[in-house]
Amino acid sequence: MRLDLIAIARRPPVIIVFLLIVAVLAFAGVGRLVNRFHAQEEALARHLYQRGVKAQSEGHPEEALGAFRAALSYSRDNFQYQLSLARALRDTGRTAESETYLIRLWERTPQEGAVNLALGRLFVRQRVFDKAIQYYHYAIYGVWPSDAESKRRDAQFELIEFLLQQNAYPQAQAELITMASALPSDPSVHLRVSGLFMLAKDYDRALAQYQQTLLTDAHNQGALLGAGQASFQLGRFRTAERYLQAAVHADPGNTSAQHLLETAGEVLESDPSAPRISEAERSRRLGAAFTLAGGRLDDCAQSRGIDLAGRSSSNDLPHLKAMWLEMKPRVTKLSRPHSASSDPQLPDELMKLVYSIEQQTQSVCGPNEGPDRALLLLAQNHAGVEQ
Repeated sequence: MRLDLIAIARRPPVIIVFLLIVAVLAFAGVGRLVNRFHAQEEALARHLYQRGVKAQSEGHPEEALGAFRAALSYSRDNFQYQLSLARALRDTGRTAESETYLIRLWERTPQEGAVNLALGRLFVRQRVFDKAIQYYHYAIYGVWPSDAESKRRDAQFELIEFLLQQNAYPQAQAELITMASALPSDPSVHLRVSGLFMLAKDYDRALAQYQQTLLTDAHNQGALLGAGQASFQLGRFRTAERYLQAAVHADPGNTSAQHLLETAGEVLESDPSAPRISEAERSRRLGAAFTLAGGRLDDCAQSRGIDLAGRSSSNDLPHLKAMWLEMKPRVTKLSRPHSASSDPQLPDELMKLVYSIEQQTQSVCGPNEGPDRALLLLAQNHAGVEQ
């Protein structure tokens, strides 16, 4: 037997095959060891990454930063680890280093929504607003591997809120108009968009969104109150009264709705041009508005030490007082039957003076309250009161 082995070993081809088999087995063994080593590294990287995520969620950004760095040391090309490290660097104020990581990631995958969103947030932090808006738009129209529609919408919400913080109302309105054109039927989304339209001072579209919410959820308290507030801002006090009454009925403890409802009622009851009221009631309202404005004028002048009998200039308080005294004899005739028809110019002239007094006294003495505020609101949008 021993002689046979020696004989085989003396044959060169057999020796080569034998060595090849040994080499293959050796390489296979080394490969398995290398793969096991890499698997252990990946497992350790995942563990460190999860530790970083946990630390970040618990409000420990420095600890998260260290964990993400350690995870990357074991898995250097991992996209998610690099992105998380860049975010942690940004959130701990290391914006230059964060930008380096994020730009590198962006160059690899310029359509990646998460990277663009991270860059948008970074440039907000750096107060480079043009770039922030640019990358937010890239995120909104970028690629998201899952739940893309929701994530794009969230990015757009974030951009709109940023624009509102900068008082960039026209840009915020443009974003909201784009968003509103393709909203899901979810009432909560319409409600959120409505609120943002309100903040952007686009009350018409805010009202439309609140009404859209009420089509699917007629008793939604937030939509009822919002529709009342939007209508109030638009000067549509009859509509505001209807929505606010429903809001108060749904939530009697809502003092904000109750206050607006009372003010809307005061405006409607003060309007001498309201339809379907008698001539006597119209005359009574004109006289009440005139008397109220005169009292407000006197109180404002007294609080500011202004002599209403002194020299006057155009539309200052002494000038308005002189006009009020000049008109007073004509107003006293309003209580007589058919007095309005005998002086057809009086109602318009009287209310023009009342509006001037209310506007000027607010400018001199601060915001009007109660019935005076109702008259001021009436002045601001008289044509739309009954809408």
